[in-house]
Amino acid sequence: MRCKLLTAAVMAIGIVTTGCSTLEKVVYRPDINQGNYLEPGDVAKVQKGMSKQQVAYILGTPMLHDPFGSDTWYYVFRQQPGHQDVSQQTVTLTFDSGGMLTSVTNDTSMMKQED
Repeated sequence: MRCKLLTAAVMAIGIVTTGCSTLEKVVYRPDINQGNYLEPGDVAKVQKGMSKQQVAYILGTPMLHDPFGSDTWYYVFRQQPGHQDVSQQTVTLTFDSGGMLTSVTNDTSMMKQED
């Protein structure tokens, strides 16, 4: 009887001290994808001097336009696979006043997941 009580107490203490942090990795988390997924080959097709229509035909509609009136398009793709860190890809396109592409910036970053 005393052995069973001691075993139960040790198990209870073990469960309480490990808390949910151990069980968190067991719980299913779906992959979360948000934004414009761009194939690397499609991004490589975009060249300086292209018109807005040509770029939109290749990459699709941008997620964001610069709200202050300059001709800048942002294609943002954020991915959080299950229990892994978040990655984000941002492709920034800048056009001149005539609507021709002047620069392409492709940034990829990893963000540490906060638990």
